[in-house]
Amino acid sequence: MISLRYHIISIAAVFLALAVGVVLGSTTLSRSLLSGLNDENTDLGTQVTSLETERNALTARLGDADAFAATVGPLAVRGVLDKRTVVLITTADARPADRDAVKGVIGAAGASVTGELQLTDAFVDNSRADQLKDIVTRLLPAGVQLPMATDPGTLAGGLLGPILLISKADNKPQVSPEESAAALAGLSEGGFVKVGADLKPAQLAVVLTGGASTGQGAGDQAATIARFATQVDRSGAGTVLAGGAGSAAGTGAVGVVRADTAATAILSTVDNVDVPAGRVVAVLALAEQLAEKSGRYGSGGNAQAAAPGPPTG
Repeated sequence: MISLRYHIISIAAVFLALAVGVVLGSTTLSRSLLSGLNDENTDLGTQVTSLETERNALTARLGDADAFAATVGPLAVRGVLDKRTVVLITTADARPADRDAVKGVIGAAGASVTGELQLTDAFVDNSRADQLKDIVTRLLPAGVQLPMATDPGTLAGGLLGPILLISKADNKPQVSPEESAAALAGLSEGGFVKVGADLKPAQLAVVLTGGASTGQGAGDQAATIARFATQVDRSGAGTVLAGGAGSAAGTGAVGVVRADTAATAILSTVDNVDVPAGRVVAVLALAEQLAEKSGRYGSGGNAQAAAPGPPTG
């Protein structure tokens, strides 16, 4: 006769067997799963190590290229701007290190920098555009005619171009010293520019900017600098707009110029002035401007070449 105790023991044995089976099965599965994950983790670690090694090698190669350009650059530009004069215009986001390096390469090319003018953040501030335009029209020197455009960048370029550049036709100042001083003082007092000591007009200009503009109104800010540089170019023998990494993007001043065929027909642009090679290219582009040629140079996708080609003819 089967007792109740026998039933209880039998049921307990069945549950115990199930429990043991579950434990053994899960342990085997866990070991297989963990083994697979460990293998995958090892593979990923190997890939990371390989990529880090590759990155370090590329960084070293870039460092060597920069060192080579910094060493050979002054030799490559020697004499290309012999006895020429250059005025340096910087935006608020231009790096001082780039400014100093560009000045050094200009000097190595045989040219002299006649002075510096910095455009402040207020210069590209949309909320102050009307104030900038008012100063431009109010302090316009006699004999200087503003362009028909109404945007602040073009108008400011129409005022500052003849002040900062001598006439292409006769190499003489286009504005009297008194009129120049009055206009620069008005822009400075308005907070739109900072004028360097002993600023004098030059034959050529470099407009040095940073990367892409950011934040609200970034496109308008980039357009202001782009149109300003383009109008300055129309005032003298030549101008180069040179920017750093990101400047060739849609919200970078270089990128805005390159999207405008009328601007690229006269104004040269360089998108990698933050590296030694780009600074050399900026000076070579200035020399090309003297030959009434323009180009889009650098490493950006919208550049036509890394640097100007050899002279022809």
